[in-house]
Amino acid sequence: MLDANLTQQLKAYLVNIREPIELVASLDDGAKSRELGELLGEIAALSDKVTVVRADDDARRPSFLVRRVGTDIGVRFAGIPLGHEFTSLVLALLHVGGHPSKAAQEVIEQVKALEGQHHFETYFSLTCQNCPDVVQALNLMAVLNPGITHTAIDGGLFKDEVEARQIMAVPTVFLNGEPFGQGRMELEQIVARLDSGADKRAAEAIAKKEPFDVLVVGGGPAGAAAAIYAARKGIRVGLAAERFGGQVLDTMAIENFISVPYTEGPKLAAHLEQHVREYDVDIMNLQRAEALVPAGREGGLHEVKLANGASLKARTVILSTGARWRTMNVPGEAEYRNKGVAYCPHCDGPLFKGKRVAVIGGGNSGVEAAIDLAGIVAHVTLIEYDSQLRADAVLQRKLASLNNVKIITSALTTEVHGDGQKVTGLSYKDRNHDTMHQVELEGIFVQIGLVPNTEWLKDAVALTPRGEIEIDHRGETSQPGVFAAGDATTEPYKQIVVAMGAGSTAALSAFDYLIRLPAELSEAA
Repeated sequence: MLDANLTQQLKAYLVNIREPIELVASLDDGAKSRELGELLGEIAALSDKVTVVRADDDARRPSFLVRRVGTDIGVRFAGIPLGHEFTSLVLALLHVGGHPSKAAQEVIEQVKALEGQHHFETYFSLTCQNCPDVVQALNLMAVLNPGITHTAIDGGLFKDEVEARQIMAVPTVFLNGEPFGQGRMELEQIVARLDSGADKRAAEAIAKKEPFDVLVVGGGPAGAAAAIYAARKGIRVGLAAERFGGQVLDTMAIENFISVPYTEGPKLAAHLEQHVREYDVDIMNLQRAEALVPAGREGGLHEVKLANGASLKARTVILSTGARWRTMNVPGEAEYRNKGVAYCPHCDGPLFKGKRVAVIGGGNSGVEAAIDLAGIVAHVTLIEYDSQLRADAVLQRKLASLNNVKIITSALTTEVHGDGQKVTGLSYKDRNHDTMHQVELEGIFVQIGLVPNTEWLKDAVALTPRGEIEIDHRGETSQPGVFAAGDATTEPYKQIVVAMGAGSTAALSAFDYLIRLPAELSEAA
């Protein structure tokens, strides 16, 4: 099951196990159970602190419990956690085995203090890059708190459960048998939902902070670069982000980041955060900005108001709030989001195996999605508003070679149809002949570009009709002392490497602005 490279990596990690653990297997006579049994045996052979026990005491098969010997501390996997979940398996072995987590100590204490019984189930896909964070967070919580249990379930192996629970997006989390959440969630987010006083405490702590020299709003590539470049100047830097990593967290393969031939979004986001934390930057994660109040005079303090009621002040601000997936904004789309309407083909594609789906959008993202899905689903209908596809020629040639893909151009999607529980089809208008058509299908993947996260900046800085922040070559906005970088701006190329450069430019410009302030204004601020 494990190749030589994975075997060596795992053996090196297992050295860190402090307490003996056992892998308690529930298997049947199927091929997947044989595969799991082989995997568990290979793991146990790498450490004298790991043993395999055959119990067959769980209804889900194949599954196994990672348990600390002689205790109730453990987590369960239903399925074979390889692919994107291999890291989840490694961390489960380490944490159940007594190796300490790298999570912030205050969050660990918060988890330990949670009261009540919380039984979590997470449905994941082995191709989902967002699932591991959720699985790993809940696994850690189960290790830290005896009132918490967690089972991670491969939706591709337990299709009957997926159908019965009408799961059409991953990760999907249930708490005590009831829906808890869908999509990427970090440990802090999950804990905050369970701890009703967390938001208030965070607001109180933020309200006590002194003004920053530079406040970065947004934690994607542009924000991370801005924070690092500003911190290296030896000034007081803060970073407030709704989620550190931004849209990079939703990106699968990254093959154009110079000097790194291949990486994946979550891995890059983790490296960004690690790099920022090497500097004296006050990181305030899970904080959504709701308003910017520019300084009333040159050298004054700008104010950023947060959703939790607190506010931050700074002599300069760098806006790097990025962008989000554009929606079709048609009837039925919001109603059937995560019930057949999806935005991540890598994450949710396996849930539509053997079914009919549509991809909306004929750019690179749309065509790449159609190609990927064609290898999983029964049929793909690609719908493009323009008269021709806009994707690169090499992608179009690949798409044209697939016999289970239909391409419809000059088409406007007008409505998503469903039966109240899931998607059943869509309607589109033929723009050439002004006629309406309906397509019966089970899934719709929307890939029509991005919308800047700038609604909260209306009337604070100049925005284009598209909502992009207007900036000059130095990254400065219409407000002195307020800079911006990344996908939220008028920068025409929405690329990770471009955003990093823009974030660096904005930070250097902010520092230049600060040192050129008249001494009396600087002191007054």
